[in-house]
Amino acid sequence: MVPRYTRPQMAAIWSPEERYRIWFEIEALAAEAMAALGTIPAEAARDIRERGAPRAAAIDAAAVEAIDAIERVTRHDVIAFLTWMGEGIGENARFMHQGMTSSDVLDTALAVQMTRAADLLIEDVQALLAALRARAIEHKYTPTIGRSHGIHAEPTSFGLKLAGHYAEFARNLERLRAARAEVATCAISGAVGTFAAVDPRVEAHVAQKLGLAVETVSTQVIPRDRHAAFFATLAVVAGGVERLATEVRHLQRSEVREAEEFFHAGQKGSSAMPHKRNPVLSENLTGLARLVRGYAMPALENITLWHERDISHSSVERVIGPDATIALDFALARMTGMMEKLTIYPARMAENLASLGGVVHSQKVLLALTQAGLSREDSYAAVQAAAMATWTRLGQPDARSFRDNLLATPAVAALMDAAALDAAMDPARDFTNVEVIFARVFAP
Repeated sequence: MVPRYTRPQMAAIWSPEERYRIWFEIEALAAEAMAALGTIPAEAARDIRERGAPRAAAIDAAAVEAIDAIERVTRHDVIAFLTWMGEGIGENARFMHQGMTSSDVLDTALAVQMTRAADLLIEDVQALLAALRARAIEHKYTPTIGRSHGIHAEPTSFGLKLAGHYAEFARNLERLRAARAEVATCAISGAVGTFAAVDPRVEAHVAQKLGLAVETVSTQVIPRDRHAAFFATLAVVAGGVERLATEVRHLQRSEVREAEEFFHAGQKGSSAMPHKRNPVLSENLTGLARLVRGYAMPALENITLWHERDISHSSVERVIGPDATIALDFALARMTGMMEKLTIYPARMAENLASLGGVVHSQKVLLALTQAGLSREDSYAAVQAAAMATWTRLGQPDARSFRDNLLATPAVAALMDAAALDAAMDPARDFTNVEVIFARVFAP
């Protein structure tokens, strides 16, 4: 991922230096388990740990280049790494990687990286949830218009709008936890996964030390359905980011102006038009969400490999592993900051609520008329006629409110006087069950 959209902590997980350190730890743990089982000399395991650990800890850009130089000859990354490590460990380096295959190192290391990345993403979602909760509670009873098809529907509260997004990200949090558990598996099972040259207890030891589970059946590689589920989950989380970002973009439109991204001192909206205040953050989030979603498909296609193993998945994962997690990490952090500072305009929400002359209360009148004795069909016809008369004359000199048009409708006036109509259209009725919904969403 380009530096512009990269946060250091997530990038560090995917750096070549860290990858090699994880590879060493897997090799050292495996050697220690083999020594305990008597497969290799105890002295060899000690040398690997004591001489290898400082060498691995000191891996820097120069060391990476040295390993890369070896790989340019061997055309094999794991062999290049083992060769470079062996130069520092000495004779006992020959006991590294006993009975193991490259995928034992590569797949187990990838599991470590993905679980660490998942941990950061889980923290990101938790921070976003805190921001959404605070703003939802702040605006629990702030009236705004609910829209369907982009058209005014019925009143809601801005807090309820945010509570819906909170509930979605609460589900995403559980999805991320499940996805983390699915990829947190270790495989140290040899060339085709049969443990023909390595004891299963070695795998168990490495898994336990790295906080992983043992892979149930490895065919040399960890089955890629696990990885597909992980990246599909990232795509779903990105979808939630885009849904919220799209709502902010709509609310910031000049014709709506109910909320907008915080506009910083010194910020410029356009190189040509000094008045512009554009939703640049939410547009950026929309683009990043597209990227993360795009990585789900190649992860799904990685499930199918030839026989026990091929490497068609490898090039894909070298890109999507860092890029998807780095992009989503950045997006979630940006979304959190945006929601914490989101500028909200309750007065403008009230103006928009009233802008259609009261027709947004049509369902409440419809129900009141049916309860007063009019058939549903006749009630609907009377209320719709009054609503259309209001809608089509908005802004005209002879325009009348929805309330006045209803009172001028004989079928309505015969059953409801002004007081009864006002009671039916009371905006407070729209918020009767806000507490019920909040209790569902924010229950401990």
